Amino acid sequence: MNRPNRTPGMHRREFCAMVAGAGAAAALGIQTLRAAQEQVRPPEKPATNRADALKHPRTKTSMPGKYPGRVARSVHEHAFANNAPDPAIADALVSHALLALTGAANINEAWREFVSPDDIIGLKVNPVAGKLLSTSPEIVSAIIGQLEKAGIPRNHLVIWDRREFELQEAGFTAERFPGIRITGTERKDAAGSFTDAKGKLYGEAMIDRDWYYWADVEEQYDAETMPYMINSGKHSYFSRIVTQDVTKIVNIPILKNAGASITLCLKNLAYGAISNTQRLHKQLWSETTAEVPAFAPLRDKVVLNIVDGIRGCFNGGPGANPQFFTNYNTVLAGTDPVAVDRIGYDIVLNKRLEEKVQKEESPRGRLFLDLAAAMGLGEADILRIHLTTEILS
Repeated sequence: MNRPNRTPGMHRREFCAMVAGAGAAAALGIQTLRAAQEQVRPPEKPATNRADALKHPRTKTSMPGKYPGRVARSVHEHAFANNAPDPAIADALVSHALLALTGAANINEAWREFVSPDDIIGLKVNPVAGKLLSTSPEIVSAIIGQLEKAGIPRNHLVIWDRREFELQEAGFTAERFPGIRITGTERKDAAGSFTDAKGKLYGEAMIDRDWYYWADVEEQYDAETMPYMINSGKHSYFSRIVTQDVTKIVNIPILKNAGASITLCLKNLAYGAISNTQRLHKQLWSETTAEVPAFAPLRDKVVLNIVDGIRGCFNGGPGANPQFFTNYNTVLAGTDPVAVDRIGYDIVLNKRLEEKVQKEESPRGRLFLDLAAAMGLGEADILRIHLTTEILS
């Protein structure tokens, strides 16, 4: 706490008496003291409805899933070649990681631990950085090919994210993925308009107002921003994609930093599944990242996380800044998103320290992991995480 200076050796009682007798100067001093105290005291976080997430009974598929605290990593030094992930190596990285995670006899058996032919499976990608630094189509193609061999009908697969048009820009097109639904919550028509003939946002039909993340913070959006938010106010509504369209979700983020933290499994889910997110970044980034996945439409449906770590970044994320790109040449797999994020966090942090982007770990970098663990989503303690690593050649 900051206090006004007093003469060395002066007794506190004498000092207070001096201040009390100073009239208007005393009042000004008290005001200054209070202002200093307010600066030192951490601001209170806005309230959220995180308690609502805990009201819904957990299921057998609820996070952290079948393998809590377990992460499998596969690495191949030539995974990125000719300016793109090598398709055959991408396929091998995914299959080896899943076999290591599950201990299954073959890749078909491994996949059938998580999904069945009756499921409608949402493949949650991250396309926000365009073709340069989004979930790679090569990794997604490998996953789709393996799912089909495991008996999952192609028309039971859905590639999705918040913004449908960003999916197209990142290479997730009908031409590349025929027979698979590619969809988003925020959308526009062929003419590029976000609104229909009546002036209503197309995205409004894609949110489920029965499911929401409430936070006591709001932001006013201009007409240009609103189509990317769908609604303003204190409610962020879950996408119908997660509440109604799919029965299982395979989360496929990319290995990237977000300042001194990361944008990986939990962030890909939290900010990808709800509307009205801009208001949540400034004061509630960690809380939103940890709390939104604890709601049943995500908590009970996300059965697997497969991290595309072939090419990622160590700085400048989550956008695409090529000077900070790096070939991690790796895939991470796990049912526990907190444990997977904890391993991914160390990978990115070590690269940042190596490149001298950071001198030491930021205490805020892992806050979201501790919050997510407190919500029952997984294991954040590195000493309690079992990591297996396989180097392919």
